[in-house]
Amino acid sequence: MSETIPAVGIDLGTTFSALARLDDKGQPVTVVNAEGDRSTPSMVLFDGDEVVVGKEALKAFATESHRVADGSKRDMGRRVYHKEINGKHYPPEVIGAFILNKMRVDAQAQLGPFTKAVITVPAYFDEVRRKATQDAGYMAGLEVIDIINEPTAAAIAFGMAHGFLRPDEDRKTPHTVLVYDLGGGTFDVTVMEIRGTNYITLATDGDVQLGGYDWDQRLVDLVAERFIRLHMADPREDPTTAGKLWRECEDAKRTLSSRAKAAIPCDYRGFAERIEIARQEFEEATQDLLDRTRFTMTQTLKAAGLTWDKLDRVLLTGGSTRMPMVRAMVRRISGKEPDTSVAADEAVAHGAALRAGQILARSQGKPPAFRIRNVNSHSLGVVGLDRLTGRKRNGILIPRNTPIPVTARRTFKTRKADQRSILVEIVEGENLSPDDCTPIGRCTIRKLPKGLPERSPVDVHFHYEPNGRLKVRVSVPNTDAKIETEFTRENGLPKEHLDGWRRYISGAEPTAYA
Repeated sequence: MSETIPAVGIDLGTTFSALARLDDKGQPVTVVNAEGDRSTPSMVLFDGDEVVVGKEALKAFATESHRVADGSKRDMGRRVYHKEINGKHYPPEVIGAFILNKMRVDAQAQLGPFTKAVITVPAYFDEVRRKATQDAGYMAGLEVIDIINEPTAAAIAFGMAHGFLRPDEDRKTPHTVLVYDLGGGTFDVTVMEIRGTNYITLATDGDVQLGGYDWDQRLVDLVAERFIRLHMADPREDPTTAGKLWRECEDAKRTLSSRAKAAIPCDYRGFAERIEIARQEFEEATQDLLDRTRFTMTQTLKAAGLTWDKLDRVLLTGGSTRMPMVRAMVRRISGKEPDTSVAADEAVAHGAALRAGQILARSQGKPPAFRIRNVNSHSLGVVGLDRLTGRKRNGILIPRNTPIPVTARRTFKTRKADQRSILVEIVEGENLSPDDCTPIGRCTIRKLPKGLPERSPVDVHFHYEPNGRLKVRVSVPNTDAKIETEFTRENGLPKEHLDGWRRYISGAEPTAYA
């Protein structure tokens, strides 16, 4: 590792984010922010011309929720953030860039200038969301040297903590781990085999719209429904009251992890109550959410071709795994005591820092301390036309859970004689109907050779990289018509917009992000 370039890893979370570095001994260490905290709330307050990120934005959410962007990670890959703020619609990756910039500025005050960083994403993030995360890093003044999956990062941190990365250790016997990662806004399951210093992903699945945030909302609903029965008034109708109640419920959720009940204050329309919620009541109200994670966990294990008795351990990561209901369910279904040996809130950032150190060392010609082999979380295909039915179909080139990097090719046919152009539409998903898949982007080959007969072959090549990014090459055999491109993506910001935001965000005064 270079003495002048720190190895930095960032866990850009839905509710909290963390940044870690490697110390002089190559051990991952969490870097505290300007407020002295080990994690930064992933919230952005737009206060006139000032942009405030972190703890102060979290405080403001209770009274000024209409000016605070929270949970922007869930909107990654969409054109705009779901909430209008001060009359403006921000792209979600811009909000993520403000958070990343705050973390970069705070860390540079301790580590000195740096730009290179590894950023983590949920394993179930599709290609569009990964590109949006990479763009967020760019706008924050970072050079994103890799994007890695959060469960993979947690497994790397686990491997470091348990000595798998020490060259003197004899760890040739495979160690099979299921990583259950329940964060604030997303959920992932990854089954991984650790063979010495090799990390091999066998299967992955998840839900990018499921996390601790949903448990918080159920608690808000429980309190609101009780309040309505008492006073015929719904505290969720007023944004300020709803913001305060959400904060109180988030705290109460943590209380319910250590106590059998919690009292939650609610003040609305002159009525003030302290509403008591029992842990059992909370668990019953969120059982369906827990069942969703159980189903995904079972399906992922099946996709890996394993049974519970073949697992060596179940590793829990993500702050929401502290809920007793989660640990009890994992214990019951797996027959194993859940492994909580890595810090739930810091393991992902630590694994990302280890990955950054590996990349920087490799750039200096040093052998890698470990190797990662991931799989893709979604099938990748091209929209084609079924000749028999005339309907559009998803022609899959790379099925889900294929080890990456991978290159695949599929041959399609032109629709008519003397066709002069080809539009290639790329989608991500398992369904045969492209309408039920996620559109990734498109590219066009123009000026095809004249006189091509109907149903001339068109070869589409995909190269899917380890960081989950896709490159596409299209060619017509026996002609010079070909294109290789990082195609035009759905909802992506154009380069000039990225550069403009980068100048604005990363060039701003650090005090604007205190």
